[in-house]
Amino acid sequence: MEHLECCARLLRGTLVRAAVRRYLPWALAASMMAGSLLKELSPLPESYLSNKRNVLNVYFVKLAWAWTFCLLLPFIALTTYHLTGKAGLVLRRLSTLLVGTAIWYVFTVLFSNIEHYTGSCYQSPALERVRKEHQSKQQCHGEGGFWHGFDISGHSFLLTFCALMIVEEMAVLHEVKTDRSHRLHTPITSLVVALGFLTFIWVWMFLCTAVYFHNLSQKVFGTLFGLLSWYGTYGFWYLKSFSPGLPPQSSSLNLKQDSYKE
Repeated sequence: MEHLECCARLLRGTLVRAAVRRYLPWALAASMMAGSLLKELSPLPESYLSNKRNVLNVYFVKLAWAWTFCLLLPFIALTTYHLTGKAGLVLRRLSTLLVGTAIWYVFTVLFSNIEHYTGSCYQSPALERVRKEHQSKQQCHGEGGFWHGFDISGHSFLLTFCALMIVEEMAVLHEVKTDRSHRLHTPITSLVVALGFLTFIWVWMFLCTAVYFHNLSQKVFGTLFGLLSWYGTYGFWYLKSFSPGLPPQSSSLNLKQDSYKE
């Protein structure tokens, strides 16, 4: 338990700072641009992480929203109830996950449709000979073809959104104070550690996407949509009364408004 608490204190000191919430979006955008330029001008040699079948990609990134949803659900519920004791407010705050799920679904469908309507089926990865008889990506792959369209980076979008959402929700830890005797101490501490490590995985895999996959424009659009989804919710809508609201904390609305004006 001591090791868990030590790890939780370290993550609190790293991810809960207001400076992290303020500058992480800029850091993600800058690292995406830097990684993309590196990929175009001086590509890195292939590695385990450049293989789409690496463990982090298959078991974490491909399920990024599921991991984020399943860990944030008990975290938001426990911390909100601990601070307010109001079941209604807990349900209201949990609706942020429904909003996040809607955002994930809408953009996933949008990206898929864009790739479909801008794509064609080719004979080989070198884009030789268009197979005009194939009308969809599934048909193309089923016949051994290669579909090429404008494939907006879903990884750049979702990892940006998930990382920023977790950091925003962890801001509540400024107010959550529990000792070892408190019945919620162990579950909250465990969730802090899990969410902290998950955030680092999301940021790390975002960087890997920047240097190994997609072209610059595809990553720019993916990252931009992730940033807009985050700002549209936590930076605008959640400041309003008719919304899921921000994590409960002292003067949260004023502090949040000030941080976005700077």
